Amino acid sequence: MTSLYLVDDHPIMRDGLRALLEARGHQVVGESVDPTQALADILRLRPEVLILDLNLGGRSGFELLAEMQRRDTPTRCVVLTMSAQPRQVAEALRMGACAYVLKGSAGSELLQAIDAAVLGKKYMGADVADLAFQVFSLKDEDSPLNALSPREQQIIVMVVNGKSSSAIGGALHLSPKTVATYRSRLMAKLGVTDVPGLVRLAVRYKLVDSEEGIRGRRSTD
Repeated sequence: MTSLYLVDDHPIMRDGLRALLEARGHQVVGESVDPTQALADILRLRPEVLILDLNLGGRSGFELLAEMQRRDTPTRCVVLTMSAQPRQVAEALRMGACAYVLKGSAGSELLQAIDAAVLGKKYMGADVADLAFQVFSLKDEDSPLNALSPREQQIIVMVVNGKSSSAIGGALHLSPKTVATYRSRLMAKLGVTDVPGLVRLAVRYKLVDSEEGIRGRRSTD
């Protein structure tokens, strides 16, 4: 039996996952839609495996991956998402995810991914197999986003999703001034001068999809 934690912004999806996983003998110890709450729960409950969606409404699963990487948490991560972008696959694996499975795959794919994660092995679902060459041929120098720290990567996702410095600070337990400093620093690293430019860069390098980028253009920070 493996202890699991679920992060997904659709209650019906979490209910379905819980039913599938518990029927196979696993234990779901908690669930959340919010990366900040999920991190607190993971640090407290110490589940063996996290099942994580990357698209969480106005937040991103990459925020949680970055915090778990920074804190070196022992919980292993299986990404379960709709996103089949090679760049997001590569970024999730680079940030410590053990497995990447697309929603719509057979339940057996997710169960195999969990088994692999428990053993510390990498796993990609069958629907992701045709992306494997693209994923592993991506070079670090291909994306300027690789120059950002995990915290800066968290903040760029939230900025692009239209979050103000106050909202980001509240979510990450930072002062708005500290968030503004991070944002200025990451924009300088990327060579952009405004939020629309940041959005275009994030969409270009598949850090977010185009719909998220459109939302980011409405930022009024």
